[in-house]
Amino acid sequence: MMIVMSDGATDRQVDDVIDRLHQAGVEAHLSRGEFKTLIGAIGDEDIISQIPLGAMPGVDSVIPIMRPYKLVSREFKPQGTVVSIGPVELGGEMFVVLGGPCAVESEEQLMASARAAKEMGVHILRGGAFKPRTSPYSFQGLGEDGLKLLAQAREETGLPVVTEVMDARQVELVSGYVDMLQVGARSMQNFFLLKEVGAQQKPVMLKRGPSSTVEELLMAAEYIVRGGNSNVVLCERGIRTFETATRNTLDLSAVPLVKHQSHLPIIVDPSHATGKRELIPALARGALAVGADGVMVEMHPDPKVALCDGPQSLDFGQFREMMADLKAAAPPLGRKL
Repeated sequence: MMIVMSDGATDRQVDDVIDRLHQAGVEAHLSRGEFKTLIGAIGDEDIISQIPLGAMPGVDSVIPIMRPYKLVSREFKPQGTVVSIGPVELGGEMFVVLGGPCAVESEEQLMASARAAKEMGVHILRGGAFKPRTSPYSFQGLGEDGLKLLAQAREETGLPVVTEVMDARQVELVSGYVDMLQVGARSMQNFFLLKEVGAQQKPVMLKRGPSSTVEELLMAAEYIVRGGNSNVVLCERGIRTFETATRNTLDLSAVPLVKHQSHLPIIVDPSHATGKRELIPALARGALAVGADGVMVEMHPDPKVALCDGPQSLDFGQFREMMADLKAAAPPLGRKL
């Protein structure tokens, strides 16, 4: 249920509504927008319906939220959420580009990538310190040493950094080094991890699972927001279909669908969606065209020797060309880059 407060509602009236919900054992989530103050009531619908909320002073209307996800829905918050990652705002006018290597392999490789990213206008540096791999014999990342290198790259370039956290026990460690936590596609429904990243305030990128529906993605985001962390960015990274020509099938229709149903920002990862570097620039433009808030693209100084996902990584020259294309395409679509 969503309680819409009157334009002239006082802080005391807002607090009275929240106190009344708490007395009934119902969670209350306050959202103050530019024009409206909203209170989300989360709990047993039978109990909520018995509370005379519409008669309380300062209440304009009471609206049921029909979707299974409540806090991330457009009904709860009509205006879009803007998430700040260091100095970068994701969800506003800026079309944000996240770029960097799939995995942190060495100081030389990461610093070369970070300097190139800075020079090309990338907004956020990505790099995996812990790598969940299908094969236990594949490169698993440098762990904490990789985190230290990411922090070093941020110190030199000023770029905020994002990396994946794989386990609830890693959240505190990883949070100490980076500006944004990534919950990977394989972990989208790791509910213990979702609750743990929801209990802290560092921004979270939540990637869609390869076999997950949009509703399941939004329900996973609901776990994080319900835990108290509203700084969530969704990521469409391709889903598993019958097609074998690409690594996954990029579902660009998910972007406007999410925009219609949720207030959370959403970016696109064409690298993992296709597994083919030659397709990435076109799909990055497609993400911009359908209204995504940004893209995350992998690059490497020498993709042919990359320890992880070389075939889907752009070299610096290819990445520079993609950035030039996006910068030319963004203004007619009302975005900055």
